[in-house]
Amino acid sequence: MGEQKVVILNAHQIEQKIKRIAYQIYENNVHESELIIAGIAPNGSLFAEKLAILLKQISPIKITVTTIKMNKKNPLENNIEVSIHPDAWTNKSIIIVDDVLNSGKTLVYAVHHFLNKPVKNIQTAVLVDRSHKQFPVNANYVGLSLATTLQEHVEVVFNGDGNDVAYLI
Repeated sequence: MGEQKVVILNAHQIEQKIKRIAYQIYENNVHESELIIAGIAPNGSLFAEKLAILLKQISPIKITVTTIKMNKKNPLENNIEVSIHPDAWTNKSIIIVDDVLNSGKTLVYAVHHFLNKPVKNIQTAVLVDRSHKQFPVNANYVGLSLATTLQEHVEVVFNGDGNDVAYLI
């Protein structure tokens, strides 16, 4: 028997969630002159790009987008890489973005990486929060909170053609 995929967010719903999160980020950072939007590759960076586009449309805040590359399964195995120099985030506000929040491990290690320089504040945004915390991390901005079993999996597919979808498998 094959995997049963249930659509939990269709393209229109994902677009609405991203738009709402962008407005919430702007409202909570209205006094900032610059925000660093740091997406965890691969899907978090695609989500970050979508957020940045909207933020640039709705706010005068300078938006810098960066990509975080890390081993999600074992963050200590390889160095975490960020596509901008650490001086670029010094004393800035950072929004760390990922598609799905599972245990919180990925976000904890991503946050930790940015603390090697002084920062103004760090916030987090996720499209889907599965509520299976093993680490003390809560997302500041959540598109959808979803109670799942540990055996279930959430997959977000950013197609690049407007047909984005999120599945519960």
